[in-house]
Amino acid sequence: MKITDIMSQDTMILSLKATTKEAAIDEMIAKLAEKGKINDVSLFKKEIMKREQESSTAIGDGIAMPHAKTKAVNTPTVVFAKSEVGLDYESLDGQPAFLFFMIAATDGANQTHLETLAALSRLLIHPDFVGKLRGATSTEEVTALFDEAQGEKEATDGIANSDVSQGKPFVVAVTACPTGIAHTYMAEDALKNKAKEMGVDIRVETNGSDGAKNKLTGDEIERANGVIVAADKKVEMARFDGKHVLETPVSDGIRKPEELINKAIAKEAPVYHHSGEKDSSAGAGQKVSIGSRIYKDLMNGISHMLPFVVGGGILLAFSFLLEQYFPSAKTFTDMLGAISGGETGAFMFLIPILAGFIAMSIADRPGLMPGMVGGLLAATSDAGFLGGLLAGFLAGYVVLGLKILFSKMPKTLEGLKPILIYPVLGLLITGGLMYFIFDPIFATINEFLVDQLQSLGTANAVILGTVLGGMMAIDMGGPFNKAAYTFAIGVFTTTGNTDGAFMAAVMAGGMVPPLAIAMATTIFKNKFTSDERQAGLTNYVLGLSFITEGAIPFAAADPLRVITSCVLGSAIAGGLTQFWQINVPAPHGGIFVVGLANHPMLFLLSILIGTVISGLIYGFWKKAK
Repeated sequence: MKITDIMSQDTMILSLKATTKEAAIDEMIAKLAEKGKINDVSLFKKEIMKREQESSTAIGDGIAMPHAKTKAVNTPTVVFAKSEVGLDYESLDGQPAFLFFMIAATDGANQTHLETLAALSRLLIHPDFVGKLRGATSTEEVTALFDEAQGEKEATDGIANSDVSQGKPFVVAVTACPTGIAHTYMAEDALKNKAKEMGVDIRVETNGSDGAKNKLTGDEIERANGVIVAADKKVEMARFDGKHVLETPVSDGIRKPEELINKAIAKEAPVYHHSGEKDSSAGAGQKVSIGSRIYKDLMNGISHMLPFVVGGGILLAFSFLLEQYFPSAKTFTDMLGAISGGETGAFMFLIPILAGFIAMSIADRPGLMPGMVGGLLAATSDAGFLGGLLAGFLAGYVVLGLKILFSKMPKTLEGLKPILIYPVLGLLITGGLMYFIFDPIFATINEFLVDQLQSLGTANAVILGTVLGGMMAIDMGGPFNKAAYTFAIGVFTTTGNTDGAFMAAVMAGGMVPPLAIAMATTIFKNKFTSDERQAGLTNYVLGLSFITEGAIPFAAADPLRVITSCVLGSAIAGGLTQFWQINVPAPHGGIFVVGLANHPMLFLLSILIGTVISGLIYGFWKKAK
């Protein structure tokens, strides 16, 4: 298939009007929509932007290749666009982009289409060809240029990846990008062409969207001077154990092939030691900041925890509803409570799952078990979800440290690492630190808070209500939250103050965070991902049911903004309940026990005011995705 079969003249834009990156993307998407090549503009743009967030598709030298593979595409198509003045596309070389190739691939793109897209990518590493494209003045000229270049390329294909010669340096490489459509093949050709110029033999394996091609053999890897892994996604690494492996982003394979080849020949890269576990899902060699790495690990824990929040929260809310209005269904409500909350239900797994999968993201599978146990220790003590976060990162880095410590073990003992060394020492160190150090620290904090609340007494009910309401939002189920709730329960059950005055403050304060999150995801929806908006909808139910834990995923992902905004709203809601002298003589239930309050409308108004304040602060403060 010719490249011009999927890059037809009717989808070309020879004079791009856009002056910004997103405007250029929108203009090219509009062309696809106009010609009926895509069926869902919103979904296609979402996938395009998702790829851009992973790394800019502007590879430098004035070229950008935004691409996506999605069901929103009807027909595999490439939009060719040209800007006469250039625009800032966040190029890797910091220069303006002039030529744009928006690749729209279907989920079911066949082998022929994928090979054609690969051929397109390979042509764009040749400066002479790119220069001719920049000078083209008509769509017919662009078509002719691609047909001629593709014909020449096919005639000479295979020379740079031929059999190795005796006496020459030999390098093997793997190239891969997240979507496996464009950059994978551009890096391959850049490395092959540069190796040919340098008199170096090379074998390049591509991990594209159609799977691994030109797969490296064990003999080739063994004979190679060095290995280059130019990849932004997971590749098979165990086979390179004991070799000098240069791990780098795929963009370096395109822009710095000579530098990479020289380093591989000189064996300047460190020797790779495989741990014996499944290869990490992190992008091989992808250079990310510490903050990005922490965020990625955190998101892994949150994404696995979210089903427990949603499933357990909704069933627990349903049990409250049945208990309030259908007391005869006690057996059924007891069952719902047992499987959703308490010591046996879904909520019991929130913190262990969070901690376990954070640790797994950091240290692969060996981190899972010590992370989950550390999270369980946090959940069954006053450490709360903040302790769970700490346990996850602690376990992950403890196991990571063990991997480094035992990296020089003889190969004959490699099998002991995943089945004995990592689980035993990982659990011992993580559990010991949580048990002896961090749990007591949080317990001390909790005890201090309760003592302070007790000393306040009821002399100033408004201040006390403000403090209790704010504490409910500080850690959403952790020691602060527990201290406030325990104090209110203690007053409710032991002091004779059974009208539930302080319970009203605690309940209002605990309902605000999830409701504020839900409100923010609804009003400021462009600042949240699709998954976050769906979780936000669930928080309406959880918030109305006085289940503060619904806000935990958002608080864990963005603690400063979420906790600060929620504490302000919850504190105001709690203070208002005492200002209006509201009583709720029930220890739980949220909206389902509002009828028991002495001033039900004022109770709802307190919650509404706190929710609006928190939701607006969070929404305006949050950065757009």
